[in-house]
Amino acid sequence: MKITFYGQNTLLIDIQNVNVLIDPFISGNPLSKDIVDINDIKADYILLTHAHQDHILDAEAIAKNNDATIVSNYEIAMHYQAKGIEVHPMNHGGTWEFEFGKVKYVNAIHTSSFPDGSYGGQPGGFIIEGEHKNIYIAGDTALTMDMKLIPMTTKLDLAILPIGDNFTMGIDDAIIASDFVACDKVLGVHYDTFGYIEIDHKEAKTKFFEKDKDLMLLEIGESITL
Repeated sequence: MKITFYGQNTLLIDIQNVNVLIDPFISGNPLSKDIVDINDIKADYILLTHAHQDHILDAEAIAKNNDATIVSNYEIAMHYQAKGIEVHPMNHGGTWEFEFGKVKYVNAIHTSSFPDGSYGGQPGGFIIEGEHKNIYIAGDTALTMDMKLIPMTTKLDLAILPIGDNFTMGIDDAIIASDFVACDKVLGVHYDTFGYIEIDHKEAKTKFFEKDKDLMLLEIGESITL
């Protein structure tokens, strides 16, 4: 399983040679727009945690470029189905076996509306099990006790957590979240894109290190392999 970071919450995950794109926000991201061309991205599936612009901006274009299937909550799925895009609707607690592995849609505490203000359903996160690896993509969320349910059914190899604060968890709550999900290997997302969520990288890594945890902060376009 290869995971490439494209800024904010955007990740491209190669699972068994299937390309799974998460929350594509590239062309409007000041940190990534001059580095990544959305027309070069190959995606078979696009998973959307919620409807905010900084998570869906490029979803329609990339889906149409690739004939990709959008996977999200029912409301978001129906929004894209009306645009002629193949979709797979899910809702909280539900699991589906895709060609690349198993996906479960789990709770998140946040808001969710489309850029025009219309309702985007309830936000969520994803647990993906594929290639004998299990990852948790929290999406935009506060720290929540629901995270404690995850290790009751799934042993995680990686937790992908927002760390920018203000709109989501910050560093300190992300450390607690890693305890809740029983995973000390964390990939940080949702930071630095805007002034509200700029972080001190050294301080963040030090705080995780002091708790015997590993926080990875990737450069845009950088990848890790599990």
